[in-house]
Amino acid sequence: MVAIWALLEAVERIQDPPDVPGLPVLVVGALGLVANLVSLRLLSGGGSLAAEGARLEVLADAVGSVGVVLGGGLIMLTDEPVIDAWIGLAIALWIVPRALRLASASLRILLQEAPAHVDLPAVTDSLEAIPDVVDVHDLHVWTLTTDMDVLTAHLMVGAEADHHGVLDRAREVLASEHGIHHATLQVEPETHSGCDQVDW
Repeated sequence: MVAIWALLEAVERIQDPPDVPGLPVLVVGALGLVANLVSLRLLSGGGSLAAEGARLEVLADAVGSVGVVLGGGLIMLTDEPVIDAWIGLAIALWIVPRALRLASASLRILLQEAPAHVDLPAVTDSLEAIPDVVDVHDLHVWTLTTDMDVLTAHLMVGAEADHHGVLDRAREVLASEHGIHHATLQVEPETHSGCDQVDW
């Protein structure tokens, strides 16, 4: 919403550019850039969506500060205040796709959608290829939080299968082939019935 507001404001200023003093703009932009670079450094360690959102906000501010510095300098050189509006427009256009990407990632987590990078048929094939596994069903994968995909599944095995061995192999396959390190697996004999009677 802020980016949209900035776009509209920039378009209005292009049509009717206000008087913008170059030197104060340059000085304020430089001070803002220093503050934003310090903030980016402090936020560089987090891996959550909240931290990414904060980094995106500060990064947008930093890019904005660079634009302000450039704009202030160009206004001083050319005495053309409309440059400020064009730089504001460019900054807004730079922010929009990054904000949409972050919002999309957040929405996928809220809706518990399968992660876009996980190939569900390939996961099923990998689990079915484990010795003694005769069927895989009720497979669900979703993102619990940033960088933490979780999986639940039923592994149907033969009567003589080593359940512990199947579980260990399944965990290895999920981690090494699909990057899934958090899984809840139910191992059941092939003679078991009832899963297909669930009505949801």
